[in-house]
Amino acid sequence: MMRIDVVTPFPTMLESFLRESILARAQEKGAVRIVVWNLRDFTTDRHKTVDDYPYGGGAGMILKPEPVFKAVDEIRKSDSSDTLRILLMSPQGLAFSQPMAEALSKENHLVLICGHYRGVDERIVQALVTDEISIGDYILSGGELAAAVVIDSVARLLPGVLGNADSAEGDSFSSGILDHPHYTRPEEFRGMRVPEVLLSGHHADIARWREQKAAEKTKHRRPDLFNRMDRRQPNMPESF
Repeated sequence: MMRIDVVTPFPTMLESFLRESILARAQEKGAVRIVVWNLRDFTTDRHKTVDDYPYGGGAGMILKPEPVFKAVDEIRKSDSSDTLRILLMSPQGLAFSQPMAEALSKENHLVLICGHYRGVDERIVQALVTDEISIGDYILSGGELAAAVVIDSVARLLPGVLGNADSAEGDSFSSGILDHPHYTRPEEFRGMRVPEVLLSGHHADIARWREQKAAEKTKHRRPDLFNRMDRRQPNMPESF
């Protein structure tokens, strides 16, 4: 069973999300255990302060190191191995990708630290974090939404989580390109018909049609991916 711990000053932002849909199923099936830690439980002052002003001045507040280190120390008590992978959700991190999700799904224990405010004390990055991850070139109020994205994309890849294992393998980006179009009943809707090849029952023709349409969609919507189709390498450091 994989274990995922999330350290955040705002745990309620994640708790309802983790009780729904595929993530709820993954936990019920025993594929993953997800524990959310309230960072404020590891503070020592009566106001449960997790942030402070930056040395040197400047706008914004910085996430303090003490509660984060204490939270990770508590998590380590349940896992003394050296394989603990600690991820910081940060706009300065490596761009998250499907190959990265696949690599992380093979880990035994992940810890996700949700950055907040202006940033985190650099000593957290230096001494605790193994990887910094960004879900895009934009700024969020905190790392909870980014953590939710990472958890969802990783958990759905775990064995037995999806009803059909081929569902994950056929997703967009799993093969390096976008997914092909999909159709379901009825055969005709408001004058729009399902392509005849999908009704033919000829599996080889269907496979060729899907490959062609996936390539066409990728060329039109993501030419950057299309141009790398034959020479694609995972966009991540060797640690992944």
